[in-house]
Amino acid sequence: MKKIAIAAVLALLSAGPSLAACYEDIGCTDSDAFSKSDLRDLSCDALWEVRNTIYQENGYCFQTKKAINFFGNDGCWISDQGKVKMSKIERDNVARIVAVEKQFGC
Repeated sequence: MKKIAIAAVLALLSAGPSLAACYEDIGCTDSDAFSKSDLRDLSCDALWEVRNTIYQENGYCFQTKKAINFFGNDGCWISDQGKVKMSKIERDNVARIVAVEKQFGC
């Protein structure tokens, strides 16, 4: 019985969202508001990675070959990008990243 309880706890812990990524120059994806000026210091590839990291952390199942190759889809549970639940900080960070990507023509 004890082994089953331990297995159940481990399963529950692994089913939740992954821990937030933290970047030296801009902060953590779930707790720091990224500034556009800091984001402008990143390349298009880095912006793509940070933006998609936020989606991955919140369970998104990637559709493109590039993203699947980079992130994988292990543990994902949401196939519709519009239904990915994010905190206000995460949503705002994604919006700022997208704005900078558009500025750069990424």
